[in-house]
Amino acid sequence: LLGENKRYEGKAIPLSPENQRKLLRALMNLRPPKPVPEEVLAVQDDYLKERLSERGAASLSALLSSPLFPRAALWRGDITTLPVSAIVNAANSALLGCFAPGHHCIDNAIHTFAGIQLRLECARLMEEQGYPEPTGQAKITPAFNLPCRYVLHTVVPIISGRVTKEDKELLA
Repeated sequence: LLGENKRYEGKAIPLSPENQRKLLRALMNLRPPKPVPEEVLAVQDDYLKERLSERGAASLSALLSSPLFPRAALWRGDITTLPVSAIVNAANSALLGCFAPGHHCIDNAIHTFAGIQLRLECARLMEEQGYPEPTGQAKITPAFNLPCRYVLHTVVPIISGRVTKEDKELLA
């Protein structure tokens, strides 16, 4: 991935595992949706499985132990560790992640821990559709390397300053 990105051309791989993870995340967040060799995906998939094992999947029993409603619960934690049917991604209209290296938004976290395949699938869906996904609409993809089965990518409004009537309607 280093060799693909001119911005990081000539950059040495950091010595510390933490800085290596940060660099990999940045490279994954910046990578345009283009084909990738199967052997790269295999190495990435092994790495992401190992990272999930280190981070630990969320406890489903903890999620269900304090129900808010009969079919919903309030939970706070890392959404990329939930072993559920689906998680929801607050996406942009391109569905491709935010492309800000290392940005701590949920969109980048989901794209990082799902793997390169997620961006490729989102790009395929958007190319097939032929136009940006409208605010309030959603697409569903496989979750790839996440412990959930699917990711629902819903486009959210970008709100700056006070919430307007139009913002409220879009959020509804």
